[in-house]
Amino acid sequence: MANAPVDRIPAAKVITDPAALGRYQHDEAEWAPYGMPLAVVRPRSAEEVRDVVRFCLAHEVPVIARGAGTGLSGGANAVDGAVILSFEDMNQVLRIDTDERYAVVQPGVVNDDLRAACAQQGLWYPPDPASSPWSTIGGNVATNAGGMCCVKYGVTRDYVLELEMVNGRGELVRVGRRTAKGVAGYDLAGLMVGSEGTLGVITEITVRLRPSRPLERTVAGYFDSVVDAGAAVSAVTAAGIIPSALELVDRHCLAAVDAWKNMGLSADANVVLLGRIDTPGAEGDAEAERMRECFEKAGAGWAVVSTDQQEADALFQARRLAYPALERLGPLLTEDVCVPRMALPEMLRRIEEISQRHDIHVANVAHAGDGNLHPLIITKAGDEAAKARAQLVFDEILDEAIALGGTVTGEHGVGLLKMAGMDKELGEAVLGMHHAVKSALDPAGIFNPGKVVAVRQK
Repeated sequence: MANAPVDRIPAAKVITDPAALGRYQHDEAEWAPYGMPLAVVRPRSAEEVRDVVRFCLAHEVPVIARGAGTGLSGGANAVDGAVILSFEDMNQVLRIDTDERYAVVQPGVVNDDLRAACAQQGLWYPPDPASSPWSTIGGNVATNAGGMCCVKYGVTRDYVLELEMVNGRGELVRVGRRTAKGVAGYDLAGLMVGSEGTLGVITEITVRLRPSRPLERTVAGYFDSVVDAGAAVSAVTAAGIIPSALELVDRHCLAAVDAWKNMGLSADANVVLLGRIDTPGAEGDAEAERMRECFEKAGAGWAVVSTDQQEADALFQARRLAYPALERLGPLLTEDVCVPRMALPEMLRRIEEISQRHDIHVANVAHAGDGNLHPLIITKAGDEAAKARAQLVFDEILDEAIALGGTVTGEHGVGLLKMAGMDKELGEAVLGMHHAVKSALDPAGIFNPGKVVAVRQK
């Protein structure tokens, strides 16, 4: 990479040693293929990012943006000969405007670090993926991450006001705006959110903030089956209740968390449904009680509005720990389908049937309040026959989600694992529109090639 603009980047920020490149080759997606990058660059500024992109354009080198590597679809995986732009050193909260209620951050800022900085100013950044202690805002923007709060407060796209980015011509540009309103031109900022690094490289993000919210009431329900718990979610929806969170955790996840953290959660229930209400005052108290009644009428063996905040927080912590706890048991293939909320019980029933038919262990966690399920497909390391069956389970779950009017990914992104599923969901004409956008904004085809909307082999 000599005699190129990237020579202006300190040598310590450019990694070429094959032994050191290994940790940048892939994200957390099991079975997604990856290659060996040419180099990893850890830029410190937008101008350095621009210089790297210009070098890659001049030399026809793929460029892949990477946050914390916590993705679950292979979206940040390396391809052979690529330059990886790792944003671990661009991790500053640049500004919090308390009057206009927005924050300006670099893409490497960790989600929870932004939330903590906002809290000190009496403000709140709602998107909270389960990986919020580790995942970065840049990665959250790339996949349009959601989380536990999005049932009421929306996903990342709802909070992105403005982006600074390097485009497919190597230009440093801004899209979007910081005003409360604005309809001048196409929504290019919205287009970038969820594009998984295939349309440009984001170097700065301005996000909308909300005032700090009141304390939440937690409603917990124990159920014998995921189908019964799904029916309770449908009942909450039908009752017109809008929770600030509504999460499902099944017995497999609870047992794995117990085995890891000894929290003692799996002894009393096969499935736990966790709801939260943040409506203030007596109205919130009434909503919490109505939610508890919905749980009870749907078949909960035990349902209560918790008065113990420590206990309530422990239950939600168990939800966040479900994925890493199960990951300790063996290779984990993670789903991310989303269906209409009233179809949730039927989708859970179909997942159980698919699991039994293929003799594959499937655990379930879900952002149940908005129909976003995360079936976790578990196999033993080295069991190739089980791996083949697990792939069938993965594909059939996608098919069933589409059949119920849903989508193959609610928040993890398409990456590599969901490309065939996206083809089925969108259809040829709409895929053609996606390819046209990709060609227009990335004419050289260097941004995260082979992912999301890449041309498929016939």
